[in-house]
Amino acid sequence: MTKSEFRFQIGEGASMPAVEDSLLMSVIAAEGIHGRAKVRLQARFNVDLGQRICTINADNQVGGDIAKIFVEFLLLDNGDDAFRIVGMTDSGCRCSNLDEARR
Repeated sequence: MTKSEFRFQIGEGASMPAVEDSLLMSVIAAEGIHGRAKVRLQARFNVDLGQRICTINADNQVGGDIAKIFVEFLLLDNGDDAFRIVGMTDSGCRCSNLDEARR
């Protein structure tokens, strides 16, 4: 199975704790669309605060929706130039699930 992932490189002007909050809000919004159980089963994402990178697995509709919602939050909070999006495949990214992110 091929993995589809989006890597968001966050610029220095954006607050990483706020970016992390935006990602978690995106996950909560996806729960409203797909239901909590489906999101917990299918969502995979990671935030690396030190490297200023967020990665979202988009192998399924849940991940794709989280990525789209996340982009909207980033644009609203930080503007067009505050981040870059790089599509990736077979990256081997260490991703986490919702339960790990909420701890």
